[in-house]
Parts: sequence; C-alpha cells; structure tokens
Amino acid sequence: MKKEQVVNCQFSVWYPIFKKHTIKSLILPLPQNVIDYLLDDGTLVVSGSDHNTQQTHTNSSNSDAEEDVQWSDDETTTTVTAPEFPEFTSKVLEAINALGGRVFPKLNWSAPRDANWIALNSSLQCHSLSDIFLLFKSSDFITHDLTQPFLVCSDQDSPDPVINYELVLRKWSELIPGGEFRCFVKENKLIAISQRDYTQYYQHILKQEEQICQAIQGFFSQHIQYNFLDEDFVFDVYRDSQGRVWLIDLNPFGEVTDSLLFSWEELTSGEITQQQEGPAFRYTNSEVTVQPSPCLSYRIPRDFVDLSAGEDAYKLIDFLKLKKSQQEDSEEEEEEEENAPQ
Repeated sequence: MKKEQVVNCQFSVWYPIFKKHTIKSLILPLPQNVIDYLLDDGTLVVSGSDHNTQQTHTNSSNSDAEEDVQWSDDETTTTVTAPEFPEFTSKVLEAINALGGRVFPKLNWSAPRDANWIALNSSLQCHSLSDIFLLFKSSDFITHDLTQPFLVCSDQDSPDPVINYELVLRKWSELIPGGEFRCFVKENKLIAISQRDYTQYYQHILKQEEQICQAIQGFFSQHIQYNFLDEDFVFDVYRDSQGRVWLIDLNPFGEVTDSLLFSWEELTSGEITQQQEGPAFRYTNSEVTVQPSPCLSYRIPRDFVDLSAGEDAYKLIDFLKLKKSQQEDSEEEEEEEENAPQ
C-alpha cells in the first residue's frame, strides 16, 4: 500500500466522483487550532456548545461545612474554560441544520466508531459541535488520522504528502448493520465481499446470499469499476430494504483497513481468485459463530486488555504481586481478629 493510495481514499477526493451514489454530505476545512484542541490531552472539557462550559476546582474537601468556612483572599481557585471557536462553530451548526439537524461525523478517513460508548445515546448521531468533539477526543481512530495516516505504507522513505484535514458531516441515516458489506477490489476486479458487522448473525443474509452478491456486483460494474483513481481499493456498501445498493465509504487496500472475515494474506496472494470465478462472499452463517465486537476493547483501559490477553508480561507480574500482597494483608487481618480479646 502506497501513500498515494491513502491520499486517494480521503473523503473529499472520492465523494465528488460518486456523489450520486452515496449519502449527502458536507465538508468543512478543519482549522489548526481545532486540530490542536483535538490532540490536546491536557483537558477533557468539551467545547463547541451553545454556551461557555466552565469547571471550577477548589482545594476544599468538605462541601457540607462550606458555609462555616471563611475563605482567605489567597485561596487558590482554578477555572478550566473550554476553548471557543466561534467562526468554526457557526459553520458547523449551519451545516448540521442544512443536513436535517442530525449528522454522522468523520475526518478525512475515519469515523469515531471506537468512541460511541461515551455518547449518552451510545450512537454516533450528533446534533452539535460539542457532540462531535466529545466523540473525536475519545477516539483512537481519529487520533490515528491526525498523527499517523501513513504508518503502514510500504514507501516510508518517500516524504509524507501534505494533508489538509477536514470535518466531514454526513446526513444521518438509520442503517441496519445487517445491510452493510465490505468489498475488496484488486486490479479493478471485485475479488471478495464480507459482512460488515460480522459479530452478529443475520438470517436474511443466509436466505438472500445470491441476490445480495448479484446486487453488489451489478453496482460495482455500473458505478465503481474503472471510475476510482486506484485499481486496488476497498469500498463499503449498504443494501437497503428495496434492494438498492449505496456507497458508504472507500478505504485503502492494505492492513490499515480491517479485512473482517478474510485475511490480508488471502486477499493479496491471489488465493481467492484462483478458487472461483466470481467474488468470494463470506458472512456469519449461524449464531454459533457470533463474536464480540472488536471495538469493545476501546471501552476499558488498555492495561486490562493486555492483562486479559497476556500480551504484557511486566503488567502481569505487577498484577500478581498486587494480588499476593492483598492476600497477605487479608490473612493478617484474619489472624488479628482471631487473637483479639473476646
């Protein structure tokens, strides 16, 4: 995967080409001060609301006795104020209203799918800039876009292309996860199709396998094939209840993109194309094969994930030492209770 391929998969590059076949969207340039705010780990205060957000912290530890305490003039009080971007906020609100008041946000490449847990409704649906900022500042996917978009490219010796970062607002649409599919294209040939939400079993996919595959192949040959800038790429589609196929996203053909029910070794080796003439179609075909969502690991501290997977020996050693210490303390307390006078 080359850096040029990553650049070509930016939303603002492919959207004008396939505008008729995808969801209505608006693109806003992302100011540098907004980028700095999104990358700032020093504050979790969310900006972008209709009113100034402030949090006041004092060194008082007893709020119940606050009325009885006479605070001195030198009492230290820190006020954390969310940065404001009035001009950008105005443009975002105008765009949200133009799209019906509800939007799906993303950057040049990624959406904050790993951060939906932090939203009140556990959804990526946003009504304001503060909703968007909350998701973006909580997302590793967004941070990757802003800091390491070319991390796994093969041409690391070449200079990184200049990226103009953009906020993409897509008109909110209620998409049923069972209707989403990821398609892999190599040398302008559709070689594989995978169920997008492979963690769940959808009975209708099993029943309509042939129709779904034909609809996606027809959509690809009529609207996508030979129209994109690269001959190797990945595209996501949605098949609605009427059988119509819509383009949802375009991604680079490489490990930066989730291969879902395939492996990248299969996709790049030519093994799939040798096995059959048409594209290979894979989906979860029974409830027995249902898997946990890969985004679940973003909902807890990374240390816990490493411990459960046994991926960090030092963390595991520290954890065992802690458990041993807790056990010894517990035994000492039991002995003290047994020896205590009755």
